[in-house]
Amino acid sequence: MFRLIKRWLPAKDEVRKPMIFARQSTAMIRREYQGKPLEEKNVDPNPFQQFEIWFEEAAKVIEIDPNAMTLSTVDSGGQPSSRTVLLKGFDDEGFTFYTNYESRKGVQITQNPKVSLTFYWPEMVRQICIEGTVEKTTASQSDTYFRTRPVGSRISALVSPQSRELSSRQELEKLVKQIQKEYDNYDEIPRPPNWGGFIVHPSRFEFWQGRINRLHDRICYIKMDNDLWKICRLAP
Repeated sequence: MFRLIKRWLPAKDEVRKPMIFARQSTAMIRREYQGKPLEEKNVDPNPFQQFEIWFEEAAKVIEIDPNAMTLSTVDSGGQPSSRTVLLKGFDDEGFTFYTNYESRKGVQITQNPKVSLTFYWPEMVRQICIEGTVEKTTASQSDTYFRTRPVGSRISALVSPQSRELSSRQELEKLVKQIQKEYDNYDEIPRPPNWGGFIVHPSRFEFWQGRINRLHDRICYIKMDNDLWKICRLAP
């Protein structure tokens, strides 16, 4: 333990250069992953059911945003990009989230419908990686969800030219005030046509459970041509 602490402490010249110390110290940030075993015999044969089991367990442990997921998309030139969005529904058809269709991710999805989702729950030493194709939800589904959003979120959806350049923060706040004056009755705030849901239809799931000495458990589900799911274990 003494050697580990000694290596962690900065040298004299590093004290004067905190950025250098920060860069070098990242290699020392580590912990042991002591998660529960994940065995093929114990997982549900349906990956959606297995996801629900893990998600319910995560919701009991994760206090903030257990439904946060990393959405990765690829543009027409092959450049991937990722961001965190919130899962707003799931069933045996797929995983639903909502956004501005004219945002960067919305445009990339139009160009290339192949996407991936990643859920990471560090408190449980678990992550789930999902790959598949995406399509828009129906207008009715988008309308129904839009009406459940807080007033401020509905107004933001109306005024924000998401992913486009702004001259200033004040420009956006001015637009918000204009909409607030226009809609005295907040129940009548309409869903903008360029805002709605996407549903990801999975073709692959990977359930990752962190284990000691980096010998992690990785159980993969691959959708076959007959719509059945092949289950296999992957090397850590």
